[in-house]
Amino acid sequence: MQALFIGQAYIDITFLTDTLPTGDEKAIARDYAVSFGGNAVTAGFACARLGIAPDILCSQADDWLARMFLDMAAKYGISIHGRKVRESSLSFIMPKDGKRAIVRCRDNDFLHPFPVLNLAGCRALHLDGHMPDAALHYAKAARAAGILTSLDGGAVRENTDELLRYIDAAVVSARFCEQLGLGVEETLDYLRERGCPVGGVTLGEDGIFWYEGGSPTQRMAALNVPRERIVDTNGAGDVFHGAYIYSWLRNEDAGFEQHFRFARAASAHAIQHLGNEDSLPSLADVEQAMAEWPEKPLAAVI
Repeated sequence: MQALFIGQAYIDITFLTDTLPTGDEKAIARDYAVSFGGNAVTAGFACARLGIAPDILCSQADDWLARMFLDMAAKYGISIHGRKVRESSLSFIMPKDGKRAIVRCRDNDFLHPFPVLNLAGCRALHLDGHMPDAALHYAKAARAAGILTSLDGGAVRENTDELLRYIDAAVVSARFCEQLGLGVEETLDYLRERGCPVGGVTLGEDGIFWYEGGSPTQRMAALNVPRERIVDTNGAGDVFHGAYIYSWLRNEDAGFEQHFRFARAASAHAIQHLGNEDSLPSLADVEQAMAEWPEKPLAAVI
């Protein structure tokens, strides 16, 4: 394997509707999509779509949703290493006005220990913090083997503080900052203090604040995709993570500014499509987004 992604697997049901019915009411959605889901899982599919298919270690049940998920992975040449649960996890997602409401049905009651994999030949590890025991085990193993370690800090989880001490690139969300009770700059200082060589805070339409090595904090604006072109922002952050891992695998000697610029364009493509699968960009899609959309004007962020 060239890369290993570890996280919770979902099947996502994404639908567009103006209202949600209550009681005995019914409503017809304008459109819908069924696809794979989960933070690190979607990032892994994005990396595969761009041209490097990783292995994915994720939750796996023995039901028809799991078989659907395995069919999806096979289409992209992704090898799945399952950790047994009783039921597959589902997400119901309603995008609207650049935001998305989500109902998750999750089974993370793991019936067995995580599988122990051979990391020979692996160059990058990406985690979303789900399966905390597996995340910490593989982060330690990867660090010892000189493998790039990356964390999608979408939320603060039970062992995040310890995990960060083994992470090379930690890119976290506004929610992560809120959970810590810190501002953006304070969160980046927190990542620096945990020894992360690269750190970032993604803020959606307000871009990303980041550093690499001993550099001061830098800011990269989002691309200015017109609001009328934005269909579904769910999964765009996961595409961002998968794209910078792909960019690093393709050219590990480049700085993270280049990797983040590539990932920014991948996300700009993603938000124009409904559902995770249709959102996955090809290399041509990334190049088109880079050429088509200018940067947004920068607004003040606390």
